[in-house]
Amino acid sequence: MARSVIFEAPGGPEVMKFVERPLGEPGPGEVRIRHHACGLNYIDIYQRSGVYPLPLPHGLGMEGAGIVEAVGEGVQHLAEGDRVAYASAPPGAYCDARVMSAAQVCRLPDGIDFRTGAAMMLQGLTVEYLFHRTVPLKAGDTVLFHAAAGGVGLIACQWARALGIRLIGTAGTDEKCALAREYGAAEVINYAREDFVTRVRELTDGRGVDVVMDSVGKATFEGSLDCLRPVGMMISFGNASGKVPPFDLGILGAKGCLQLTRPTLFVHIAHQETCQKMAAHLFEMVESGKVEIRIGQEFALQDVAEAHRQMEARSTTGSSVLIV
Repeated sequence: MARSVIFEAPGGPEVMKFVERPLGEPGPGEVRIRHHACGLNYIDIYQRSGVYPLPLPHGLGMEGAGIVEAVGEGVQHLAEGDRVAYASAPPGAYCDARVMSAAQVCRLPDGIDFRTGAAMMLQGLTVEYLFHRTVPLKAGDTVLFHAAAGGVGLIACQWARALGIRLIGTAGTDEKCALAREYGAAEVINYAREDFVTRVRELTDGRGVDVVMDSVGKATFEGSLDCLRPVGMMISFGNASGKVPPFDLGILGAKGCLQLTRPTLFVHIAHQETCQKMAAHLFEMVESGKVEIRIGQEFALQDVAEAHRQMEARSTTGSSVLIV
């Protein structure tokens, strides 16, 4: 048996509840993992609230770290007793243990602890695809990155610094701006006090940035387009403020032949070989010291509702984890 968090109807943090579920043995291509820690991400809130609908009842949580207890037929890259971490669909990581597909489960290097492993996979793999699989980036390019003091943002600040990319980060308080700068942002903008479009134009001598990486969505989308240079790339990869409403595609031409993409991590990691390569790259960045995973908050698994409240209030910084 394993303790798991489920929800039976969309709503606030209060809809989550604990149930006891039988585990069973892994089938072909599956493993059973005993968690030590689980990651918390904003996608969990989208799913719980119904922004991203799930068949109900359903579990929550997209990443975790722990020990492989059993391996199903055909699994070659993992063995019983391996230390592992993963980001993977379908949701269900908020639990003591689970049986799941092995394809996106990655062997965790000895130098990376379980808390860090649980905190880094979804956010770190997101940064990996943003910088290496979405648009060609090179040293000297300029990127505008919204929510730069969040879990993804702090990894992106460091990743950009390691690649020689000039990252302009936005955040909502002076403290968060200072944190983003500490972690590698070349410039920071407090959007609560400054118009980020005007400030970006000042920082780029009127040219605009090469790429915008925007997980905020509705509140920043139009302004983000106005920050781009001609033929620049807008990467919209989240909806923290709500979904971007429909718009006239001709706007992209009028604003300078802009490019727009809406990627998701789970398309990039759908194939086992690609997922394992991306994870190896992330692990190398962390073990080399180029990227530090900042865990700003830890919660016991039973306090998952409070964790969601704090994330929705935007009172968190860095990554957050549940300790099992």
